Amino acid sequence: MKKKKIIKNSFSGYIKWFWVLILGGTAAVILVFLLASWGVFGALPTFEELENPEKNLASEVISLDGKTLGKYAFENRTPVKYSDLPQNLVNALVATEDERFYEHSGIDFKATMRAVVKLGKDGGGSTITQQLAKLLFTGEGSKNLTERILQKFKEYVIAVRLERQYTKQEIVAMYLNKYDFLNLAVGIRSASRIYFGKEPIDLTVPESAMLVGMLKNASYFNPLRRKKLVKERRNVVLSQMAKNNFITVKVKDSLQKTDLGLDINREGHSDGHATYFREYLRDFMKKWIKNNPKPDGTFYNLHRDGLKIYVTIDSRMQAYAEGAMKTHMANLQRVFFNEQKRNRKAPFYDLDKKQIAHTMLLAMKRSNRWHRMKKQGKKEKEILASFNKKVKMSVFSWKGDRDTIMTPKDSIRYYKYFLRSGLLSIEPQTGYIKAWVGGINYKHFQFDAVKQQKRQVGSTFKPFVYASAINQLKLSPCYKLPNTLYTIPKEKYGMPEDWTPKNASNKYGGELALKDALANSVNVVTAKLIDMVNPQTVVNLAKSAGITSEIPAVPAIALGSVDLSLYEMVSAYSTFANKGLRITPMMLVKIEDKNGTVLERFIPNSKEVLSEESAYVVIKLLEGVTESGSGIRLRTKWGKYPDNVATGYPYKFTNPIAGKTGTTQNQSDGWFMGIVPNLATGVWVGGEDRSVHFAGIDKGQGASMALPIWALYYQKLYADKNLHISQEEFEKPEKLTIQVDCDKETDKDKPIENSADEQPEF
Repeated sequence: MKKKKIIKNSFSGYIKWFWVLILGGTAAVILVFLLASWGVFGALPTFEELENPEKNLASEVISLDGKTLGKYAFENRTPVKYSDLPQNLVNALVATEDERFYEHSGIDFKATMRAVVKLGKDGGGSTITQQLAKLLFTGEGSKNLTERILQKFKEYVIAVRLERQYTKQEIVAMYLNKYDFLNLAVGIRSASRIYFGKEPIDLTVPESAMLVGMLKNASYFNPLRRKKLVKERRNVVLSQMAKNNFITVKVKDSLQKTDLGLDINREGHSDGHATYFREYLRDFMKKWIKNNPKPDGTFYNLHRDGLKIYVTIDSRMQAYAEGAMKTHMANLQRVFFNEQKRNRKAPFYDLDKKQIAHTMLLAMKRSNRWHRMKKQGKKEKEILASFNKKVKMSVFSWKGDRDTIMTPKDSIRYYKYFLRSGLLSIEPQTGYIKAWVGGINYKHFQFDAVKQQKRQVGSTFKPFVYASAINQLKLSPCYKLPNTLYTIPKEKYGMPEDWTPKNASNKYGGELALKDALANSVNVVTAKLIDMVNPQTVVNLAKSAGITSEIPAVPAIALGSVDLSLYEMVSAYSTFANKGLRITPMMLVKIEDKNGTVLERFIPNSKEVLSEESAYVVIKLLEGVTESGSGIRLRTKWGKYPDNVATGYPYKFTNPIAGKTGTTQNQSDGWFMGIVPNLATGVWVGGEDRSVHFAGIDKGQGASMALPIWALYYQKLYADKNLHISQEEFEKPEKLTIQVDCDKETDKDKPIENSADEQPEF
């Protein structure tokens, strides 16, 4: 009896302690939850913070055709709504990360107990809501066990509050929008675009599975570094989807055999399309933000406030422009490299050793290395020495960046070899800038050849002289002037000496109609015209047409002795195509805040520069350049040169094109301005330094360097019927009093060799 009583008392004791442990443990857990909810273990987010959790939203640059050109971001994140997510992505997320997501209220106690029992070997049992709480408010887990446990309780409390505040769909969207998928892909939209080149709604099942697989640890499951591991992880997600009946076993087995199917589209500022344009727009937006505060007086943050910046660039035209430049410039560079093998001072001409050394020193002083070491207090001797020490670096090539070892000084000279280029397209009737290519590669050549750079424009300035004469004197394209040397005395315009320009061909005699003179860029005729109308008249017209740079009122401007930007030139040429009406170039349509509220709409300014009749006559003159002058290679395969890559293609355009080539002294700059009724485009090609150029006129003229880019670009534009680039005649004024149809005195099928366009003499 005594033994039975002892056993009974012992059993009662066990029962007692069992309930003490159960109730005490439960009470302890409840107490810890209460303490956590009261903020004892650290401040919890307020109701307002839960309602509007902190978000760093990238401002987005959106093209005229609705495509994202790029972003300005602290985090490269643009949120999407739940309705923008494909169901297969949501299914993959739930199947892999939280099978009972739709059943719990923020905490999955079953999964939590399993994690406790297995000491976290199968994961921590966190729900999607808990993971969101961690991303939004608690951050990375502490390495200290006690602190981590307390942090976990905070996540539990926040998760429950999030569940009360948001729907399940909103929680899914918030989680996927917040997660950092690495490689500048913050949020599901950036991840979809960067890894697969598409919007989230277009993701396929295996693509969704790969992205969900990355949620376990994006750094470890990085598609750019560990494709095999990422594929294995993706297949685990597919298995989970099959297990939860979101896909069949047969589909799962089939999809697990497929490759990842990556289509990498990096979204760094040096990547993507319109990089030079986006950098110019960034500076514009900084000024706009300063002048347009929020209603509460604070300022928008370009990198955090999720502004939507709608621009006039057409993403298709931008891609065609960049592609045309890349195609031609890669070939042109190959020709230039071959020529430089015979140049002892490569890549320079026209300089002696002392001048070359000075040029290199100036380049070193402009470099980031020089400025960085200068700030560190290094002396010039030490800085110069660093430029002669070999280091590992990645340098640009037209076949892709290549790793090499060379001195910084040698790398500067290496980059001097590369010819640069710029292209700008404007729709004359609206002023919309449709394509902006500021250089050959933004990562390595950041100086913008569209807006920042000003170079000598050569014969592309001559149409302003002709336009002034037509507008003031009502001259016809058929009006003839003698092709003889013409001298303007120095006293007339306050010049240091008499001015007698020569034709580049050094050929004279007879008379030339204005249309033929412009087509073949005859210098003596242009000199006579500017004297007839006065240089100041030409300056006034050029300024009125959109050129803002200083232009001296001297006769030499007739041959393009002024330095102007490509932006100014295309803007001014657009006036001719728009019946003499100048429309201020437009790059912005509107700016919205993150909620879609329009902050500003942009409206162009316009003014009349020329009469409609005068503008049409100028267009007819410019058509002659592509019919019988230096732009004739747009019409047919033509050329006698050994390397056709650099001098011409069988373009065979048959539609009306008003154009003008331009080449400056020593072939330092090559230009082509080409206009069709609804699009004006200018192209420039040249070296960083004027001493870097082709040795001869055959490859170094504007018709060889710049015109082919225009031609390749317009071939693509015309092939894309959705763009509606006109191939029609320019509209003729109802009342045309000036005769424009006259007999051509030059052979329409063969341009004059070495026409005055190619080497103006000032």
